[in-house]
Amino acid sequence: MQQKSKLFLQALKYSIPRLGKCMQKQHLNHYNFADHYYNRIKLKKCHLTKCLQDKPTISELARNIPSRSFSCKDFLPIKQENKDSLSENMDAFEKVRTKLETQPQEEYEIINAEVKHGGFVYYQEGCCLVRSKDEEADNDNYEVLFNLEELKLDQPFIDCIRVAPDEKYVAAKIRTEDSEASTCIVVKLSDQPVMEASFPNVSSFEWVKDEEEEDVLFYTFQRNLRCHDVYRATFGDNKRNERFYTEKDPSYFVFLYLTKDSRFLTINIMNKTTSEVWLIDGLSPWDPPVLIQKRIHGVLYYVEHRDDELYILTNVGEPTEFKLPPWACGFIMDTNSDPKNCPFQLCSPIRPPKYYTYKFAEGKLFEETGHEDPITKTSRVLRLEAKSKDGKSVPMTIFHKTDSEDLQKKPLLVHVYGAYGMDLKMNFRPERRVLVDDGWILAYCHVRGGGELGLQWHADGRLTKKLNGLADLEACIKTLHGQGFSQPSLTALTAFSAGGVLVGALCNSNPELLRAVTLEAPFLDVLNTMMDTTLPLTLEELEEWGNPSSDEKHKNYIKRYCPYQNIKPQHYPSIHITAYENDERVPLKGIVNYTDKLKEAIMEHAKDTGEGYQAPNVVLDIQPGGNHVIEDSHKKITAQIKFLYEELGLDSTSVFENLKKYLKF
Repeated sequence: MQQKSKLFLQALKYSIPRLGKCMQKQHLNHYNFADHYYNRIKLKKCHLTKCLQDKPTISELARNIPSRSFSCKDFLPIKQENKDSLSENMDAFEKVRTKLETQPQEEYEIINAEVKHGGFVYYQEGCCLVRSKDEEADNDNYEVLFNLEELKLDQPFIDCIRVAPDEKYVAAKIRTEDSEASTCIVVKLSDQPVMEASFPNVSSFEWVKDEEEEDVLFYTFQRNLRCHDVYRATFGDNKRNERFYTEKDPSYFVFLYLTKDSRFLTINIMNKTTSEVWLIDGLSPWDPPVLIQKRIHGVLYYVEHRDDELYILTNVGEPTEFKLPPWACGFIMDTNSDPKNCPFQLCSPIRPPKYYTYKFAEGKLFEETGHEDPITKTSRVLRLEAKSKDGKSVPMTIFHKTDSEDLQKKPLLVHVYGAYGMDLKMNFRPERRVLVDDGWILAYCHVRGGGELGLQWHADGRLTKKLNGLADLEACIKTLHGQGFSQPSLTALTAFSAGGVLVGALCNSNPELLRAVTLEAPFLDVLNTMMDTTLPLTLEELEEWGNPSSDEKHKNYIKRYCPYQNIKPQHYPSIHITAYENDERVPLKGIVNYTDKLKEAIMEHAKDTGEGYQAPNVVLDIQPGGNHVIEDSHKKITAQIKFLYEELGLDSTSVFENLKKYLKF
């Protein structure tokens, strides 16, 4: 079935017992993959079309499952805020702003995982997992539950926290900055908290409580970046740990998600374009799981629950195409009305839409939002559109200092990603704040292949449409220059991971647009990587990049844009690459091969050009460790900024002084 761009929301009604009392808020945490598809939906409620009857029998569940094997927060209606609530929200905002304005800048830090449950807040304080009463969360009055140093890891941090429904146990996933491997610990909560168990290589995990009031922890096991197994464990006197699900298809991965009312646990099996969901009753977790819809190629769907109804978000076009189990009933919600009609609150992982109001008028800056930095009020946010080669409008988001004059002479740092249907990250980073304060223009190009404008935006930039993303990026940079934002000699381009494909391709096709490039863990050798099925992610990535091993059309198309394949003797911008020694996602070998080939092409071009030619610098900075991208590495941040200032011929004295205010060296 071909994937359709129109979205609809289909709800199923299931005869179930009353809602449980457990209302712990949960959020999806498997590389934040699934939540990128929730923000494309507009909803319109329609009438219930048919009713349902009984649960399926075990024999019905067991049919037609050749590729899998089994053994054996609340949703609230959206409320209209009144003037009093708006006033309260503004008061709260002003309090936060006042606190940040008076707080020494040296104390800025990135907050790790935190979760509220019952009357407590669970979080990391120093090297400890702690909890404090909700009303005392801002004080230093907390209870230490576990010291992370007991795990003997180098600079561990808590990545995710889940609390058992009755607060007898808390589970936390712990990682280090230099590795993607994680350990899940389970702590028994009592007068003297003690670690009950630990499990290595855990990806996602959730708690439910069975009929006998026993806490059951479900978790997924990750091996070589592949997540195919689901386990369930109990603790205390009835301790056990068993694998009960294994996904057989290596191109799919598995993650767990607890519905926002904690009523159902969903086992989500998916790749980049197809998904399948099994439902575990939160009140009867030992019963066989229920299949919602057998996987159909090109059909993505996700499941939520509220008031005895299942809500299914999917990308298929007509309800008749979505075959329901014989016990299901439902009603259709289409895409033609306001999201406010949704019967539940649009919140993470269901996020509100972004970047939908772009216009283009005679190639000029069409909108100034008037948004300012809420803390310092020193920066301005602009939105601009570029016209790609095929006439497609490509949105950009631009930040610069409010009092900047003659923007054409200011340095410009362009950000891009454009893959996997994921939004380009524009989150706060200390180094970005410092660059804006020092006069830089930051531009974020929301090119095709990303997810900012929905599933079709992604589809138009993957497989044999990857060159659309390259055309979009080229158009964005040319539009920025044409509108008076910097110039090629002061323009730098930055990306990480899969964003390196578009950056590397642009360096081959239009190097004159740039002066410098910084890349982190970049994907640069697409062809050879996608032909090597021994790599852990190759099979999962086929839906994004294609299968050059078996499809000659895919192979020839990849050859047209692959950065490594298209290096040639010409002038290139200076390039700084940060790579990680044991990175399993982007192998170091491909980055080293790209760097060596690029240097050879530059040397050949320099030889042909003759004396006086100033060759660009190519720096490969190999960091120890096995993580993919380390955002908070001070060494990496300072090295990249130093490189940019040197290549663009800028004075870096003030920028490093300001950076010290945010980073603790």
